[in-house]
Amino acid sequence: MYGREEKVPLIRLAMAQYIILAIFLLLIYGLWRLQVLHSDYYSSMAEQNRIKEVPILAPRGKLLDREGRAIVDNYPSFSALLLRSQGKIFDANLDAIAEGLHMDAAELKARVKRLSGMPGYQPIFIKYDITPDELAFVESHRNEFPELDTITVHRRLYPKNGFMAHLIGYVGEVSEDMLNNPRFELYSSGDVVGQSGVEAEYNDMLMGKNGSRRVLVNSKGKEVGELNDTPAIPGKALQLTIDLDLQIAAEEALGDKPGAIVAMDPKTGEILAMVSRPTFDPNAFAVRISSKEWNALLTDPGKPLLNKSIQAQLAPGSVFKIIMSVAGWQEGIAQTLQVNCGGGASFYGRYFKCWVKGAHGSVTLTKGIYQSCDVYFYTLAERLGITRIAKYATAFGLGQKTGVDLPQEVSGVIPSEEWKLKNYRQKWFAGETISVGIGQGAVATTPMQLLRAVSAVSMGGHLVKPHVVFPDKVPETYRNALHYTDTKDVPIDPTGWNTITDAMGEVLLPEGTAPSAHIVGLDIAGKTGSAQTISNALKAKMSNKEAYKDNGWFVGFTPRRNPDIIVCVLFEGGEHGRLAARLATQVIKAFEEKKTQGHIEHIKPPSDEATPDEQTPETPPPPTPAAGKPTEVTGLWSDGGDDAGHLQAARFRASPAPRPFRRAIAAPGMEQFAQTAPQPRPAPWKQPRSWHDLPGVVAALPEPAWRAGGKP
Repeated sequence: MYGREEKVPLIRLAMAQYIILAIFLLLIYGLWRLQVLHSDYYSSMAEQNRIKEVPILAPRGKLLDREGRAIVDNYPSFSALLLRSQGKIFDANLDAIAEGLHMDAAELKARVKRLSGMPGYQPIFIKYDITPDELAFVESHRNEFPELDTITVHRRLYPKNGFMAHLIGYVGEVSEDMLNNPRFELYSSGDVVGQSGVEAEYNDMLMGKNGSRRVLVNSKGKEVGELNDTPAIPGKALQLTIDLDLQIAAEEALGDKPGAIVAMDPKTGEILAMVSRPTFDPNAFAVRISSKEWNALLTDPGKPLLNKSIQAQLAPGSVFKIIMSVAGWQEGIAQTLQVNCGGGASFYGRYFKCWVKGAHGSVTLTKGIYQSCDVYFYTLAERLGITRIAKYATAFGLGQKTGVDLPQEVSGVIPSEEWKLKNYRQKWFAGETISVGIGQGAVATTPMQLLRAVSAVSMGGHLVKPHVVFPDKVPETYRNALHYTDTKDVPIDPTGWNTITDAMGEVLLPEGTAPSAHIVGLDIAGKTGSAQTISNALKAKMSNKEAYKDNGWFVGFTPRRNPDIIVCVLFEGGEHGRLAARLATQVIKAFEEKKTQGHIEHIKPPSDEATPDEQTPETPPPPTPAAGKPTEVTGLWSDGGDDAGHLQAARFRASPAPRPFRRAIAAPGMEQFAQTAPQPRPAPWKQPRSWHDLPGVVAALPEPAWRAGGKP
């Protein structure tokens, strides 16, 4: 047996041959699959390895005033981003990138990790508004860091000093929470969207459509050629109903006083000016606000982020008496109601004081309005009852949103039996109606609501919808959704309308509550109001009584019927409605001067000392000054409010000659964008590659943009 050669069984040999054949068949199939079946796919993948696509962000549309003057525009800047399509991003690279861009490495790594779940084609923005030296770092390290690139971004530039900040709003990078909201499902991380005001309400219109730039790169990621650009489509310019000249007048009138001013055309609902104080700088949000700055805004007791025009829910005080007057007349009570004011009156076992220290004496509806007699309206409220009061207040739009095209408007409160039962599980007591009659108690309105309600009274019951954008300047989808031109008519008896508006015309005369706000030659009607923030009994116990001063209100318009303009002023802590009235008449005066092409003076807010604008018809006019220095004269004026007609001495300052009308060319700080008419951007809109491709950019950029991490 030794030496006999063993042979491999034929069956095993055959199996080995079949296995080898199968392997070759698999290899051939794989080659065919790669070369034939999926050739297009793998060819595309190969192309992607040598093609880099960088987004071109569309600039947001401009914001213009009613005459086409610049309010908000954009300035070009560079942002750094990471392109994950170029391969894996290594932590070692991130350390070096953070150092070159003056960033915290740990923060950069955390951001990259947090956004790693996004689709690979979406870049990760890591720093905005990079400085020239940081741009040079990126350009000089393209070989080492092929994933690092820059993109031209058109950042928002807002007016200075918080001008119009609450109405305009601000923009910011879309957050991760926002991306989970269906409204922002089409946006990507790094997109800048409107966060408040007009910027948020009309974000889709202002955004535009992004483009892209495709370039050839070698194996190291270095650009070796360009393929093609898909230009970005800029957002559409948006023309507001705001008049910059009136806005400036309103801003200067309110100054640093806490509160709000809103001016409107009562015939159309077009908002002509809107101011809220304290304000904030929206430029701080244009890139990315720091957590320290954000927390400071949130914890500020003045609530600078609150647009008090549409978000401050406060007792309207005596301005509410105008709604009471209409209700009383329409119900047939006010025509014959006459009361005797002895400084107060008792209702339901409780004594209610009148605001005047003495007594108003015999009071009818007319005197009750222009001298704001509380006792008259206590009595009227008792006769009407809460149900009828709530009916008319609601009919004039109080206790509900006005529908103005701004986000986050609040509804206010008009109390009723149903309201109290629903919210407090208690029945309404008749004694609570007395305070409601003078705009106190549970009544809470916003300046915009009060403006709209009194506007309707001045227009004979015609209630309009306020808006800050011209309906014909927006797409039809916005028009249909926001109902800009919706109107409503509340019946007002013509005789009652004449009586009420005539009485409001006497508010600024010597016997009224705001004679110091009178302007000679102007037919201004209105109503003052003073509303408690806490009860007098509680205030007496407070050590810091200054923090709980009454709020001053005034709503005024000209002329007294079917007016051209109406202005509402909330002066928080102003105590007296006459002080709020002085602010309102400054805006009205600016409107009239512009309308007649006279001179518009941006004057300082009035002090308690009388000024030329505070002369009453009974005050002899000052002599016409000669050319040269202003002339000072003395006289008497009446600070009415009681039967005595309290007279005070005053000094007036008369200008030697009126200044010519000075029309604003743009919002403050936006003069470099001033133009006579809106100009379309040149097309196509392509991304510049360096600072040298942007003529004049250095001169146009605000200085802070050159600082590390600077903001426009």
